[in-house]
Amino acid sequence: MPDIYDIIITINKFIYKPGLELGFYILNMIKRAFNSYQESFKGLSKEVWWLALITFINRAGTMVLPFMSLYLTEDLHMSFSEVGWIMSSFGVGSLLGSWLGGKLTDKIGFYTVMFWSLLVTGFLFIGLQFITSFAGFAIGIFLTMTVADTFRPAMFVSLKAYSKPENQTRSLTLIRLAINLGFSFGPFLGGLIIATLSYSGLFWVDGLTCIAAIILMRIVLDRKQYKPKKTETNLESLNVVLSVYKDKLYWVFLAVIFLMGLIFLQLFTTIPLFYSEVHKLTEVQIGLILSLNGFLIFLIEMPLIHYIEKTLLDRMKIITWSLVLLALSFIVLNSTTWVGILIISMLLITVGEMLAFPFTNNFAMNRAPIGKEGRYMALYTMAFSLAHIFSAKTGMEIIDRFGYTANWFLMGGFGFLAVILMFLLRKMLKEESLEKEKKHLLHH
Repeated sequence: MPDIYDIIITINKFIYKPGLELGFYILNMIKRAFNSYQESFKGLSKEVWWLALITFINRAGTMVLPFMSLYLTEDLHMSFSEVGWIMSSFGVGSLLGSWLGGKLTDKIGFYTVMFWSLLVTGFLFIGLQFITSFAGFAIGIFLTMTVADTFRPAMFVSLKAYSKPENQTRSLTLIRLAINLGFSFGPFLGGLIIATLSYSGLFWVDGLTCIAAIILMRIVLDRKQYKPKKTETNLESLNVVLSVYKDKLYWVFLAVIFLMGLIFLQLFTTIPLFYSEVHKLTEVQIGLILSLNGFLIFLIEMPLIHYIEKTLLDRMKIITWSLVLLALSFIVLNSTTWVGILIISMLLITVGEMLAFPFTNNFAMNRAPIGKEGRYMALYTMAFSLAHIFSAKTGMEIIDRFGYTANWFLMGGFGFLAVILMFLLRKMLKEESLEKEKKHLLHH
């Protein structure tokens, strides 16, 4: 019979030592992950970091948007149809604002547009809480979003001024990281504010954070003009396209963005209602699930984009797969009544979003000819704004007439239609590339 010493040796050999090695292995994995995360941020300018902080402050305050449909139905007692019209008004304002933002950015500069957009938006958000009628709120949200979304094309162009060309995708990803970190805080804090105070508190926070963001911008960001340089990759230098309205390939791309926005924006309209009505979740629980999206993007997106950029993976294939995931995220909601499916759906939306948004945005920025960056980015943001117009109204009407199940299948179908368009776009890009090579050979 073995004595106590033999037993200790055996335990040490088979349990303690492997356990110690496993511990060192896990620590090494954590260290490598941290180093990779740290590496993905290297080389970005201080102005881009300040822009990210300003964006975070602004986005953390946008607590009203995820709860807008709940506020309109529960506090103002509006019907689904009325909520759909108001969210469409939201989209029309966003559409007009994006177009104005692009035009103004090319004429007076991104800095001026960003400053006045944030300042006026802050006061408009504060004023929204005092409007309770259907017509009044529709007009109010239209005016608010018209002013608010002039910011977006200006901000995209500012990245060209404040970051090096090779860092643009990562700079954009950092801004998205700030947006999503703000979004991870926003819905959770918004749910707490609703539970402890009221919906009116959200409007105050929305407005004041816009004003706080613009004060910080004036203090830390120098006014800078974007001076484009001619490069071989620029469309104008290759004589491919001189007007965005004649760029057929870009319009197919915009159709993809519209469909992507159409389904993604359900996250802010019909999905919170689905959580509340079908799964009986509270505002705090809804806020927590929505916050999961922002938190995971904050944690994973930057290293993921850095890895993809280093490995030179095909960006257009990545966008295609991201659309497949977005489509599946809605279809799985019909597979079971188990509440855990909400988490699975949110994970699919999140991964799809992480893979789609940075590279679609980068494609739009790099597609623009010299001096027309504002117009190209305006159309990119307008595609989302157009999706805002139709997304909420379509979703609300389908739910009102046929139920949530029909809406999730419809949104999944739109997602797969976008996948088909991506295959067409990739074919057009190959043909365009061959045409460039022919012109280049003939020229030389």
